[in-house]
Amino acid sequence: MNKLEQAHEEFINHLKSRSRASATVLAYGKDIEQLITFLKDLEKAHVQDVTREDIEAFMAKLRKEGYTNKSISRKTNSTKTFFKFLKVQEYVTDDPASLVTHPKVESRPPRILTKMEYRALRDATRQDPRTHGVVELLLQTGIRIGELRNLRVEDLKFSKGKEKGEIFVRPFENREGRSVPLNTAAETAVKVYLTLRPKTKEPTLFVTKTGRPLLIRNIRSTINRYFKIAGVENSTVNDLRHTFVAHHLQKGASLVLVSKVAGHKRLSTTEKYLAFIERPKEEVQELEEL
Repeated sequence: MNKLEQAHEEFINHLKSRSRASATVLAYGKDIEQLITFLKDLEKAHVQDVTREDIEAFMAKLRKEGYTNKSISRKTNSTKTFFKFLKVQEYVTDDPASLVTHPKVESRPPRILTKMEYRALRDATRQDPRTHGVVELLLQTGIRIGELRNLRVEDLKFSKGKEKGEIFVRPFENREGRSVPLNTAAETAVKVYLTLRPKTKEPTLFVTKTGRPLLIRNIRSTINRYFKIAGVENSTVNDLRHTFVAHHLQKGASLVLVSKVAGHKRLSTTEKYLAFIERPKEEVQELEEL
């Protein structure tokens, strides 16, 4: 019989071999670890011992402990993926999670900053060239924070004559690389930052004062601090990406163009924003500055 801990380890290795996002691997790992701890209290140590009732009892326990439906739904998904893997590997004959249902989760609309809000944020960061460069890139290109963290100086291509600037967004986890237009606002902010960037052999674009790559958590905390300074409430770094997509669609930019620049895998992901904006009848094929 296969022990749950061993199956857990094999499952994590499987996710890594499929190039799943590191955040996904970490979340799935913790979710299944939590499930296994619960099952141990039921004196169940092998994958074949687990029943649908056990899994539902685990979800009920989470509900009593105050977990939101969104969190429980994610843990349900992790559990379903785990046991689906076990069945494919023929560690179990029947999948006890297959009939476990997700709790109802109301999807929140994306937080889209108003023109006044994102201008206030930009103004608040002007005296901090590095953070200003980070904010302008996130807002003007729509790239993800992980993609920004991986940018290198060599990935920048500034405008020259009639040739427009662009950045190369490197492949990130299971996402393909792509080129993204670099407009004047973002280019100007990055150029100012580069004049003050610490001299270092580190190729990463955004570095600390000692020349080491900025960590994602530090980027998040810094921008959250500037959100407060700017008086922008209930916002996170990811909302800059939402704002990029929504505002360009609102200005009439092509759905296909916005989807491509944002790096959405499916056009349907981009289309979801249409429910929260008013879109002009005529499309434009270029992106404007925000």
